[in-house]
Amino acid sequence: MKILLVGDASNFHWTLAQGLRLAGHEVTVVSNGSRWMNNSRDVDISRKGYGPVDSMMYLSKILAHLPSWRGYDVVQVASPIFFTLRPDKNLYIFRQLKRQNAKVFLQALSTDHYYVKACFDGHTFRYSDFFVGDKPLQRPGYNKELDAYLYGANKEPNIAMAQECDGIAACLYEYYVSYRDEYDSKLAYIPIPINLDENPMRQLPEHIDALRFFIGIQRDRSELKGTDVLYEVLQEVKRKYKYECEITVVENVPYKEYNRMMYESDVLIDQLYSYTPATNALLAMAKGLVAVSGAEPEFYDFIGAGDLQPVVNVLPDREAVYRVFEELILHRDCVPAMARQSRTFVECYHDYRKVAAQYVDFWTRQ
Repeated sequence: MKILLVGDASNFHWTLAQGLRLAGHEVTVVSNGSRWMNNSRDVDISRKGYGPVDSMMYLSKILAHLPSWRGYDVVQVASPIFFTLRPDKNLYIFRQLKRQNAKVFLQALSTDHYYVKACFDGHTFRYSDFFVGDKPLQRPGYNKELDAYLYGANKEPNIAMAQECDGIAACLYEYYVSYRDEYDSKLAYIPIPINLDENPMRQLPEHIDALRFFIGIQRDRSELKGTDVLYEVLQEVKRKYKYECEITVVENVPYKEYNRMMYESDVLIDQLYSYTPATNALLAMAKGLVAVSGAEPEFYDFIGAGDLQPVVNVLPDREAVYRVFEELILHRDCVPAMARQSRTFVECYHDYRKVAAQYVDFWTRQ
């Protein structure tokens, strides 16, 4: 098949493309490299700034490429905001892509109207990056984000794309259940692809004197992901266990360098408000790190994981987070066995070759 993947997040589409190419498909990835992550892509569509001139140049660049993005068997866009344009402009480009290609698919891989709506329906999630229990998480941009996704500019273009696309692929349990009620017949859960060849298993230590924690902070998303809370609690633990605990903190490091730095640690600290381990956790697990992230029973039941449940689930409660970190330190000799399970989990569910085959099957059936 001839496949066009438009937009990206955390190297998702590029990794999927690698798996598809190994199976003999012709794939083009168009993205901005996820900005500072500088992810790989075939066609670079990035903007220099957000002023009027830069915005016009960015849109002109996209429109100049648009005629060449035709004749594909499959086009998949990475979320309703696949280019850093206003939602209505993304919808216009989406419709152009649909007119000039055989099939167009929507990838649910980030916050959008349906996810936010599910967060506030009172029954889908017990917590999310918008609330814990019945208490909203007051963070910068919360109200503006809420208005945009629930009632404002992001709503109608997202609905239109969901209705007009040939299918919707959700990469997380949360995104799948957000779309399920309205789009069950055209929806599939397909896991995040991880390139196991590029992320070999590290040499595991026989004995751990000090447990090495690794935490990556995205400055503009720290409160959204809960890494601000996780880091604060981890520092409290460090004060009590100063010889048994080491912490490496990195901020806004390019993707390849970030991946390399992980190998010097034992435990990755990921997200606080998620039900599902996402790319950051899975990359670490592939390398043989233990991931502290979201891994709720609903997720494990959903994928049929059985006893293979290596992610250390963390709840959005400071005392619970503290206990998780403390237990890992006190039982650090168990970490190598947990690390082997982590690698096995990624091999079982997230091998990029297997995921690519699942996408081909889904695209063909729709």
